[in-house]
Amino acid sequence: MTITPDAARRATQQQDFVNADTLLTAEELEVRDRVREFVDREVIPDAAGYWDRAEFPFELLPQLGELGVMGGTYPEEYGGSSMSNVAYGLAVAELARGSGSLSTFLHVQSGLAMAAIHDLGSEEQKRRWLPALARCEKVGCFGLTEPEAGSDPGSMRTTAAEQDGGYVLNGEKRWIGNATFADVAVIWARTGDGKIAGFLVEGDTPGFNPEIIPRKGAQRAVWQAHIKLEGCRIPAENRLPGATGLGSTLSVLTHSRYGVGWDGLGQATDCYETALAYAGEREQFGHPLAAFQLVQQKLVRMLSEVSLCRLLSIHAGRLKDAGELTPPLVSLFKMNSVARAREVAALARDVLGGNGILLDYRVMEHMADIEGVYSYEGTHDVNTLIVGQAITGHKAFAPTTAPTPRRAEEQTEQRP
Repeated sequence: MTITPDAARRATQQQDFVNADTLLTAEELEVRDRVREFVDREVIPDAAGYWDRAEFPFELLPQLGELGVMGGTYPEEYGGSSMSNVAYGLAVAELARGSGSLSTFLHVQSGLAMAAIHDLGSEEQKRRWLPALARCEKVGCFGLTEPEAGSDPGSMRTTAAEQDGGYVLNGEKRWIGNATFADVAVIWARTGDGKIAGFLVEGDTPGFNPEIIPRKGAQRAVWQAHIKLEGCRIPAENRLPGATGLGSTLSVLTHSRYGVGWDGLGQATDCYETALAYAGEREQFGHPLAAFQLVQQKLVRMLSEVSLCRLLSIHAGRLKDAGELTPPLVSLFKMNSVARAREVAALARDVLGGNGILLDYRVMEHMADIEGVYSYEGTHDVNTLIVGQAITGHKAFAPTTAPTPRRAEEQTEQRP
């Protein structure tokens, strides 16, 4: 069976059961509705096909750039729209509702690459790259994670040796989204003094060798890569002046992790709406599924999780706009949002029965993509320990009592 437009519309109308829209400004609602219309028109009709074929939707990039979402909170001089962090989050949620892969592209482009250049770059670097990245005329990536350094980036092995007025990079990076077609990569490496610094590496630089990681069961319509840096020479002006140690990545990772928290809301929302619409039309034993008590229990549980997630998302955005969103709170937001989405997706798949595994209904696509989100931008366990240290004062990242442990916020996992 197929879900009729009327059933889908009724399900959408039931989405805001707690009247959370009353907490939003007219400008925020306009951004959400504009992105929602784009997603409904351009993304959803072909999303499952791209996911099934493991193809990236390159043709959507010009339109995505026109939405003003990439780096949307930045000033217009850097290509942004000066929107609130709540408006940015609402846009992320709508993209995630349409495609978890496309929202992952946004997190890499906007939340990581652009954020690193905006927060840590020189004025020249900002003006050269940010406007083009915001319009999706250029693509960026962010290389922090390595094959042996995921949740513990402090053990990174990639090096940047000063040589002939520039730097030569050697090492490997893994799970780096967009890297195979990026125009610029933010690469983190250890310099001769042992400190970690950030560098801008253009995609056509000799020695920058990314390869797509194949055979993924999640995030299939966005490409992650394994990068080999082999004698990769860059000029001295490509060093990010604000990147002065591992701690300088904190603001970047916090911004991106905030966006990923909205990802959970978007994907959970689509799963709930699909299950509600399906249950209202699918009949068994002479009655629609929605008339059965156990199905209603599942639908109410989904609605409850989506509603709580929506309220926390808006509150987190307001705190971020006020400069009061702490890294532990971002970790709580991300882990809570994605865990709820994971549960909602499983319940939705259950309501749809056998049809729940078909990509036609999108639930299985979301269910798989959420598994990727569950691990990137800080695994669920790592974010749990960040919050745990914040409330207890005890670091529990490793079975050690090192006298000068790194801060909990620096124990991070970059996206696959």
